[in-house]
Amino acid sequence: MANQQGVTRTPLQAFLYWGAVAGVWGLIFLVAFFAVFATDLPDVSRLNTVTRQPSISYLDRSGALIAVRGSQYAPPVDLDKLPPYVPKAFIAIEDRRFYYHPGFDPIGISRAIVKDISCWCFAAGGSTITQQLARNLFLTLDQTPRRKAQELILALWLEMKFTKKEILALYLNRVYFGAGAYGIEAAAQRYFNKPASRLTLGEAALLAGMMKGPSRYSPVSATERAARRATIVLDEMVRTRAITSAQRAEAFRSPVRVSAVLANQRAQYFTDWVDAQVRSLVGEPTEDLIVETTLDLPIQAAAEAAVRSGVAGAKGQGVQQAALVAMDGEGRIRAYVGGADYSESQFDRATSARRQAGSAFKPFVYLAAMEAGRTPAVMVVDEPVRIGGWEPRNYTGRYLGAITLQTALAQSVNTVAARLANEVGTGNVAAAARRLGIASKIQLDPSMALGAVEVSPMEMAQAYAAFSNGGFLARGYGIQRIRTANGRVLYDRNLEKRPRKSVIGSPALQYMNQMMREVVVNGTGKRARVAGYDIAGKTGTTSDYRDAWFVGYTGGFVTAVWTGKDDNKPMKGVTGGGAPAGVWRGFMAQALPRLKAQPIPGGYVQVEPPRDAIGDILSTLGMGGEPDGPAPASSETRGQPAGTPQEIPY
Repeated sequence: MANQQGVTRTPLQAFLYWGAVAGVWGLIFLVAFFAVFATDLPDVSRLNTVTRQPSISYLDRSGALIAVRGSQYAPPVDLDKLPPYVPKAFIAIEDRRFYYHPGFDPIGISRAIVKDISCWCFAAGGSTITQQLARNLFLTLDQTPRRKAQELILALWLEMKFTKKEILALYLNRVYFGAGAYGIEAAAQRYFNKPASRLTLGEAALLAGMMKGPSRYSPVSATERAARRATIVLDEMVRTRAITSAQRAEAFRSPVRVSAVLANQRAQYFTDWVDAQVRSLVGEPTEDLIVETTLDLPIQAAAEAAVRSGVAGAKGQGVQQAALVAMDGEGRIRAYVGGADYSESQFDRATSARRQAGSAFKPFVYLAAMEAGRTPAVMVVDEPVRIGGWEPRNYTGRYLGAITLQTALAQSVNTVAARLANEVGTGNVAAAARRLGIASKIQLDPSMALGAVEVSPMEMAQAYAAFSNGGFLARGYGIQRIRTANGRVLYDRNLEKRPRKSVIGSPALQYMNQMMREVVVNGTGKRARVAGYDIAGKTGTTSDYRDAWFVGYTGGFVTAVWTGKDDNKPMKGVTGGGAPAGVWRGFMAQALPRLKAQPIPGGYVQVEPPRDAIGDILSTLGMGGEPDGPAPASSETRGQPAGTPQEIPY
């Protein structure tokens, strides 16, 4: 090779010459690179500042912690206290050349560039653990060339400032694992209810596998996908000699149990319900909040246990789900269960589901009648009746003849309720129900008298609350006060107190309470009795056993229980006086002593007993509060519109 003067360079001289030229241009490129992309780098002094979304802590009425929602951080974990395979799992799947690169991996970047060219896009990939840390600490998640360049610059800075061990520790303590958990310690507590120092190899592989996408590979919501990803992690650990094949095989033999919810998170359905209300009351949180609720955790625990036990005990009859709402006479929610198992289904049946009320709707019919001048002692005739083209029938297909209204409600006689609603007007019945707190649509067809109305357990609880508290309106609520962590009050329900609205007058209130006491003493709700307490209520069972209810109360406290299936398919002979009354009693037997329950306000009223023949008729038909044997399904629905709910006498 010759220059302009004809001097020939040796190959070595040429190499050195062009190497120097390339070096100069490379230096110019680096200077330009840093000048362009480093001008608006974030402030690295924020390295030790944890930024997160505000958390909301929910307390029960006594100040006990119910749950925490929002971002959750745990104290930083010491890398030396982790099992060796924990950091190795992350290195194997995320950055197997972590200990050998200067912050970026030329091989990984080259592969990413080839992928970008092949798909004519800017794809993710090629980021080292150091780059991921830089992104998590300082940058956004935008996939742009500028952000990637800044990520590279910050990764080089981190490598110069910290050791590999320190970088790995920072990464494990800051990376996001989904479900509001930041850092390996919070993730171990969130998914396995244990500290990170006790993670097994399989658990470590699951967590490491989530780095590709915390939501997509969540061991809670995407179990199979997470398991496949964990298998890939274990395979990579074997390939990089982080573990042996025997350790991998042992990991497969040891089952991993994932917790769907945090061990210290309780009353999840209730928390979901009130969590949705916080922002409407105080706006989007800008700092940590503390929400004081009306829930009573010991009572809540009893409610959850009663629902679980009731569903399990009636599983053979097709019961798959249940809901329970308990409130005091002021409307304060004391227990709230939206389903049998929150980890299996987060759908809230306490307020979000609408199911036919069946004969649990009949008290509104009788209330309208009492307000129209009738009394529990009024004699009526249980006989075939035709209202327009509709002929309601009793479940047994038989009729009792002359009985009192009190007996008719206690035995849930369909013909009497239908005729009564027709006489007082279905519009007046609907008005009574709405006045007490039923907000759902109420159709005015004659079948509404038998509960062809879709309602939620919350609505039924607050509607029956008026019977329990002396006749006053009670709207269910769960938030008492909202304050910031430093004590600044943002919302206080006590400041919104208004005069109580009377919705049931006398003597209608006393009459209704007396009749619904009879339901529990001698009627369809006998299974709900709790010895030593003044209790009243009503059962409800719909057509083909699709829904079963028991709504009952004592002085100043009411509980509504529903059982059924989410797909609205029939159960096997489940009635309101069966599984729901059993759940109700199981819960109330535990709750009533704690509540120091008082008698139902208004005392007792004298109801003239029916003539002697009535007792003979009831005895002959096997009624008078005692369940009759199951009747053919045809006798339950004959002569009625499809879907019309029917009360079964037990």
